[in-house]
Amino acid sequence: MRTTAAVIGCGDVSTVHFEAVAKLDGAALVAVCDTDPQRLASAMAAWGVPGYADHLALIEAVKPDVVHICTPHDQHAAVAVDCLERGVNVIVEKPLAHTLAEGRRLVEAASAGGAKIAVCFQNRYNATSQAMHALLSRGELGAVTGASATVMWQRSAEYYQSRPWRGTWAGGGGGLLMNQAIHTVDLLQWLVGDVVAVTGNASTRFLGEAIEVEDTAEFVAEHAGGARSAFYATLANSFNAPVTLDVVTEKAVLSLRGDLTVTHSDGRVDLVPERTGGSGARSYWGVSHELLISDFYARLDDADPFWISPAEAEKSLRIIKEIYRQSYPELTHAVS
Repeated sequence: MRTTAAVIGCGDVSTVHFEAVAKLDGAALVAVCDTDPQRLASAMAAWGVPGYADHLALIEAVKPDVVHICTPHDQHAAVAVDCLERGVNVIVEKPLAHTLAEGRRLVEAASAGGAKIAVCFQNRYNATSQAMHALLSRGELGAVTGASATVMWQRSAEYYQSRPWRGTWAGGGGGLLMNQAIHTVDLLQWLVGDVVAVTGNASTRFLGEAIEVEDTAEFVAEHAGGARSAFYATLANSFNAPVTLDVVTEKAVLSLRGDLTVTHSDGRVDLVPERTGGSGARSYWGVSHELLISDFYARLDDADPFWISPAEAEKSLRIIKEIYRQSYPELTHAVS
């Protein structure tokens, strides 16, 4: 029996969801949804399925097994809750939600059961991320003593002008941290451990005329196991440099620079290559969306929640919102 799928939100990131569903054996795209008539018409023509301007109308009409939510951030939680309450399984793009309150609402809806939900932190499926997590979990490298990460990317005013919600607190819930660096924030806390305290700052250094949110941020975090991590990210770089992530243990240093290098204290060096994607702009987003989506579909009949759940995704949202609380105490809509 085939698994039916629908995509809600037909903007930039929806492309990887469409392509992933098309490659899945036993899955079929049956509908698309977008409030923008032009994007909706383009998706209908490209995939040969009916389109809807309202997600509730889509659910009622075609009753999909799985819905992929690729909307602006401020719509993630509301649409996901609507789906879960109607027994529809959900894959929602990051972040979990644009506010802590909406994130908590989605966590509670997911815990009520009845449908399965995944949050797209697909970089956890990278070969390098999986290798790092396995090495650290086994404990053979000793305790983690510290970590650091950087995201040195570039975005233009035109990038924000093409999707105005991205540069606003109301639409995006934040800037760099919520839209670009959140994947690295997630990896840092997943690999090193839950963050129990964080101090930092977010600011706008480069794109102030185009956005009201931050384009640069830094923080120092204390993790549950006693390790400390340092983080820096900016969109003011002159090019999109590879994300860096270093984890120091008692017996080795794990350095992610595209591929993963593990330098042991006895001088041995191991290399874990990252999977390579296709050419073009979308390959820059990584190669693991397809793996996450395929894994989610394979686990639809499992009794347990999907492992990258709303409760798991809430961890990075709380870290980011705490940085906003410290940086913008006067902006209640930024820190909520």
